[in-house]
Amino acid sequence: MDFNNLLIETAAGVATLTVNRPQALNALNGEVLTELAAAFYQLEYDPAVKAVVLTGAGEKAFVAGADIKEMAAMNSYEGHQFALKGQHCMMAMEKMRTPVIAAVNGFALGGGLELALGCDFIYASEKAKLGFPEVTLGIMPGFGGTQNLARLIGKNRANELIFTGKMVTADKALAWGIVNELFPPEELLPKAQEAAAAIAGVGTLGVAYAKNAIANGLNMTKEDGFRYEASLFGVLFATADQKEGMAAFVEKRKAVFTGK
Repeated sequence: MDFNNLLIETAAGVATLTVNRPQALNALNGEVLTELAAAFYQLEYDPAVKAVVLTGAGEKAFVAGADIKEMAAMNSYEGHQFALKGQHCMMAMEKMRTPVIAAVNGFALGGGLELALGCDFIYASEKAKLGFPEVTLGIMPGFGGTQNLARLIGKNRANELIFTGKMVTADKALAWGIVNELFPPEELLPKAQEAAAAIAGVGTLGVAYAKNAIANGLNMTKEDGFRYEASLFGVLFATADQKEGMAAFVEKRKAVFTGK
């Protein structure tokens, strides 16, 4: 599929997906959301892709938010449908078996922060700024931000960030546990790609099942989560990757995983 607002480059099992609207600070309009959902499905079923790095074009923004010019003319029904469209896009990414790493290279605001929170983890530039400014526009986060942020950093800090509409520095985002690690701007994308390459080099099914166990276990009691983990652990022993991985360990050689 050809995209008007996205770039995809794949090398050695790692796909770098770039939101490419630098003239609009990579803002998310309806077309971009449609393209992102399609790209996530495409990458999910591309056998050459083992991990994804998601970033924004230019030096100023990862994604500066949803497109306010487009939203300004919406009525209540249209606003509801726009939120559902954004949530569909986020869920398409979150449900991918393929891990996605956000490389936040600048502003990640509103829908942009929601997009980053939908990734499996976040690396950020030391110059990045993150926040939910929706309340300053008379609205609230609508692409899953109220749910994902509270689950990630707890209710009180999520309340503070969302209710005040303030931006936080990369350092504070790191301290609060929103991002995993900070890098100088010029090192961010290579470091994210390096992490993705490490993921691409291990058992694809093991990673996919672990992602499934973590995501679904958060919605279970701890005891049920343990049971679910054990069931997935057992299923992996019926795979070629498990046989190859353990044989390679015993034989002291590098495993060659096939995702089967």
